[in-house]
Amino acid sequence: MSTPATGYVIAIDNGSQSTKVLIVDGLGVVHASARVGLRPYASPAPGRWEHPDDDLWDSIVAAVRGAMAEFGGDTTEIHGIGLCTIRFCRAVLRADGSLAQPIMSWMDERLPRAYEREVDDAVYVTTSSGYLAHRLTGERRDAAGNVQGVWPIDTARWQWSEDAEDYARTGMAPSMLFELAAPGEVLGTLTESAAEIIGLPAGIPVIATANDKAVEALGAGLRDEGDVLLSLGTYVATMIPGDRPLPPHPDVWTNFASEPGRYLYESGGVRRGMWTVSWFRDLLSDAGAATTEDELNRGAESVPVGAGGLVAALDWLAPAEEPWRRGALVGFDGTQGRFHIYRAILEALAIETEAADSRAGRALGRRRRRLLVTGGGSGSMLMLRILAAVYGVPVRVPLVQDAAGIGAAICAAVGTGMHPTWEAAVTSMVAVGTEVGVDAEAATAYGDVRRRYEKLLPRVRRLFADEEEPVSAR
Repeated sequence: MSTPATGYVIAIDNGSQSTKVLIVDGLGVVHASARVGLRPYASPAPGRWEHPDDDLWDSIVAAVRGAMAEFGGDTTEIHGIGLCTIRFCRAVLRADGSLAQPIMSWMDERLPRAYEREVDDAVYVTTSSGYLAHRLTGERRDAAGNVQGVWPIDTARWQWSEDAEDYARTGMAPSMLFELAAPGEVLGTLTESAAEIIGLPAGIPVIATANDKAVEALGAGLRDEGDVLLSLGTYVATMIPGDRPLPPHPDVWTNFASEPGRYLYESGGVRRGMWTVSWFRDLLSDAGAATTEDELNRGAESVPVGAGGLVAALDWLAPAEEPWRRGALVGFDGTQGRFHIYRAILEALAIETEAADSRAGRALGRRRRRLLVTGGGSGSMLMLRILAAVYGVPVRVPLVQDAAGIGAAICAAVGTGMHPTWEAAVTSMVAVGTEVGVDAEAATAYGDVRRRYEKLLPRVRRLFADEEEPVSAR
């Protein structure tokens, strides 16, 4: 283990549902933290999902101020800020860097298409991290690892493409784009005006990370090729480490890692995965009885494997290629209650993501030996036991649940010289939390439940499809 420099870094983890801020030292110890929820998405038209007003920036301001109010250390010992934000977002800016229109969420139907100008004063097109970095530093620099989706990016070089056809295909001219920075590079320093707003000393360097999923993988310590990371967030998918971009494949795609020159191979996933858990919790609370996820977990512990025959089709947000899909719960017989429904949702997340991960593993010729789990759902022992049984491998959770926050802290620690190498930073700052083994009896029982899903899901999805449209069993 290296001997880190003294001091702290601030980690900003701007996710789909909230912004979390950690103040962390070189050993990965969290000295202060804050979380601020994001406002509900605005949907001005079908298929359009936007962050209202300046919500991402406002949440960062509130979360940084909240963490600083809790922090008892010397602010002059804060060496850097690691900025991690939601991937696949698009921000359209005026010449002065202000928002020309609301930031498009990763769910917005416009993002899989080329950019089309919608407002006259649009000058720049960037990601959520590009916009927020500009708010913090005044510089027009963005994290190369957060440029995912329809952009003229050369994935092998981590730079903008040199092919004019890529700019024509994406509808973006080079003059519209920000300069790119690799993970660990400086995006700029905190301006006087931004420092006054968020309550920090001016001049602190802001360090590039990558996209939120990649930063989460770094903060969970995903480095071994036998490990698989399952990120239990609004979007739920698995990732394994890689060393080069892959050619297009229906079951696995290449994501930037949060370390220069490294990549992550990502499976297909479940959209609005843990959002569905929150939706069900809030639905019960709205009915008059305030309900927490802890209560639901405790109640679902007594529900047997298979949730009394319930099957959940987790299509609360249909993929662009199959827009007819809808969420559904099938198999009611009058014996099930709220805990059965909750368990069915958790089981569906495990079964659907395991199937996607198995397809990705076959495409890559790899076999998983261990499952690392991050995100809000990683705090549920019930979920961890379900995952171990369904995936058939031991499950490990990092000590700090906000793995993306630790990943952003690692990027800042390397970028500011608190650690000399990425390996040293990960070794020093990532700690192991809960570990769960495989229950053989539950694993056998989930074989039967999996076969029920394989039989029913295609039929459920066919209910909502037009007759002439193909139906996927994924």
